[in-house]
Amino acid sequence: MKAAFFNDHGGPEVIQVGECPNPEPGEREVRVEVKAASLNHLDLWVRRGLPGLKLEMPHIGGSDMAGVIDTVGPEVTGWEPGDRVVVNPGVWCGTCEWCKRGQHPLCVSYQILGEHVAGGFAELAVVPVTSLYRIPEEFPFEKAAASALVYQTAWRGLVTQGGLQPGETVLVTGASGGVSTAAIQISKHFGARVFAVTSGPENMARVQRLGADLVIDRLEEDFSKRVWKETGKRGVDLVLDSVGEATWENCIRALSRLGRMVVYGATTGPGGHVNIARLFWSQTKIMGSTMATQAEFERVMDLVVRGELHPVIDAVWSLGQVKEAHERLEAGGVFGKLVIAP
Repeated sequence: MKAAFFNDHGGPEVIQVGECPNPEPGEREVRVEVKAASLNHLDLWVRRGLPGLKLEMPHIGGSDMAGVIDTVGPEVTGWEPGDRVVVNPGVWCGTCEWCKRGQHPLCVSYQILGEHVAGGFAELAVVPVTSLYRIPEEFPFEKAAASALVYQTAWRGLVTQGGLQPGETVLVTGASGGVSTAAIQISKHFGARVFAVTSGPENMARVQRLGADLVIDRLEEDFSKRVWKETGKRGVDLVLDSVGEATWENCIRALSRLGRMVVYGATTGPGGHVNIARLFWSQTKIMGSTMATQAEFERVMDLVVRGELHPVIDAVWSLGQVKEAHERLEAGGVFGKLVIAP
């Protein structure tokens, strides 16, 4: 098969496109003919090299993928070649304490396709049967591949961890990114009032079109002060943040009494100062979130395929353009998801 892969960590220049052996499905696995796969910032971090991450080289990236089942392995029931699927990128053992409690992303041996094992930037990929979601005949593969990781991450962060309720106020940072564009739509689906933080007039206009009630340019003003003013010095009920160090204190300042802050990333660094007195005086909750359970994945994908949520696709490129896609995502300016069509 043809695939985009790298043999060493480094910049986008390490990515090659060439022939690799066809993967064979094992027990309770299927092989998918990949029709579309999308990039995440995770692909950049894996390519550069993450502390403690040991990869079998060559490594094929791409956590999000959709396609058609090509071959089914032993012990697979209910799925056949020709079935159209999108794949939950999470891989869990199913037997540990956390899996038995249904908390798949807390599995003691949790892995992510494209990060710990081979992903979807290839013509073929092997995935667990437990991670499959059937997509309708008319639903585009590109939209499915642009949804899997970001919508499940946003759903778990907002709904499961954040306890989002209709009529609440939500602040979403990094609003032009894949998870954030999903989060804005999910928040509006719940009837929330959404404050979104991004930068630049073009991104502000795009985020406004997604349904955000107020878009704030972080380069032009202190978003926590603007939120404080717009909420009548109350603050927001819920903050969803992946920026980390650069926005940490402002996010906490933007919270109301009994406010909740959910963190699913730290792109600008893992350090963050907390005023402990403010924490207990306002009875604030700060919690982490990552990925989702299969049930959460299926719940939010139901909304996507029904057209109640709309994946944002920046561009669709060929497998031979994966290196250029890495360069563009790394440079910034991508709105939504870059999709690769093998």
